[in-house]
Amino acid sequence: MWIDQVKTEADGQMYYRVNERYGYGDILWASAEAFRPLTADEVAPIHPDVVEKKVVVDTARQTISCFEGNREVYYAQVSTGMKFDINGNRVDHWETPLGARPIWRKLISVHMTGGATGGGYDLAGVSWTTLFEGNGVAIHSTFWHINFGEAMSHGCVNCRPEDAKWVFRWPQPIVPFDPGDLTVGWPGGTVIDVIE
Repeated sequence: MWIDQVKTEADGQMYYRVNERYGYGDILWASAEAFRPLTADEVAPIHPDVVEKKVVVDTARQTISCFEGNREVYYAQVSTGMKFDINGNRVDHWETPLGARPIWRKLISVHMTGGATGGGYDLAGVSWTTLFEGNGVAIHSTFWHINFGEAMSHGCVNCRPEDAKWVFRWPQPIVPFDPGDLTVGWPGGTVIDVIE
């Protein structure tokens, strides 16, 4: 989230006006105690000189692996797209799409919405977002569940915040601290290979 105004009440309590740089979410005031600033070091790239990088998302195992050449340098459990609804009906449109695609956009924080009224989602401040599919499928931080290792999403790759942050910082392209967003043209950044 972005803080675009600060105010201090008569009792000394400080409040931040919380806003979203990208999106259309609510603008609200919140106690400054609930926030801390993001530092440039937290966004700094990991192993930026390594050229041969690849991310593999395994939907059968619900894992993500990052490779430098043939050497795995990072591994974590994730939650990919669901294949079935709560009634056991097949829902192909929720699956994480298989295949290899380059990263085309990365954002430190973004507002995500989708689905229909009563069955959709509207999530502000989804952090460490790495988009690799043109229709918005991404690897991103998840704060609304902890069921990693189970398919839970509507197509994205849900990660623990610390895992999403590592994956955000490691592959190409490198995102500058400000503005915290980068879109790249073809051929794109590091390849995300989704396998089953």
